[in-house]
Amino acid sequence: MTPAAPFTIRRLTSSDIALMEELMTMFGAAFGEPETYTGARPGRAYLERLLGSDDFIALAALVDGTVAGGLAGYVLPKFEQERSEIYIYDLAVAEAERRKGIATALIEETCAIAKAQGAYVVFVQAENGDEPAIALYSKLGKRLDALHFEIEVG
Repeated sequence: MTPAAPFTIRRLTSSDIALMEELMTMFGAAFGEPETYTGARPGRAYLERLLGSDDFIALAALVDGTVAGGLAGYVLPKFEQERSEIYIYDLAVAEAERRKGIATALIEETCAIAKAQGAYVVFVQAENGDEPAIALYSKLGKRLDALHFEIEVG
């Protein structure tokens, strides 16, 4: 008998509200920003619409049914050609579950989704100094240096 896989990757759907909320809690803890991810959570109807959309990807890595890591991404339709790209917005693994291949598996699953949806690239950003993220992303893809600007809307 072969042992069970240490984790499973699941794409969340509109019926996975509880897992999405658990994912947000894990993101808050992993990023040290619990208020950002738990302080003003969207309502059930909003999350159902978001998780039911083809333009949003939420993946949860589950260990014994508990969220151990996850990814949130967006499908961005392009205008210059009939194609899209996928932006990984958030990717984190709970501290106790790191170094087990979860982040790599989440990215690989995102690439499989991208291929199935006809996207031509998956991209992600890392902050200067976030060496574990930079090492992971460098292992999986080509590094492009760019500047990131946040423009206030109000």
